[in-house]
Amino acid sequence: MSRKSVYLVFCVLGIVLPYSQFVPWVLEHGLRMGLFFHELFANRIGGFFGMDVLVSAVVLIFFLRREGKRLGVRHLWLPIVGTLTVGVSLGFPLFLYLRERALESAGIAVVAKSEART
Repeated sequence: MSRKSVYLVFCVLGIVLPYSQFVPWVLEHGLRMGLFFHELFANRIGGFFGMDVLVSAVVLIFFLRREGKRLGVRHLWLPIVGTLTVGVSLGFPLFLYLRERALESAGIAVVAKSEART
């Protein structure tokens, strides 16, 4: 399976798994974002994960804008929207997929060390 295909599988998982938790919550409570953040930060372990994801999202957007421009990745808005609407679990693999496409179209072959030995 190619890297691009793996990244697309991760994109699907990155949508399905978080939304499998979020959609039932929304159906039960509606889009009450105050309640959402209250429950997210209801205890320290929830706060830990919440803060981790927020910091990761900010870093990802910074990184993909810089790296994307450097490599000429097209449609950089897609992983940004994916990050803001779903999360890092979609934004990051979507960026990696777009990055892989840009590298292929530029004729740049990125070969992992294990692949280079075979």
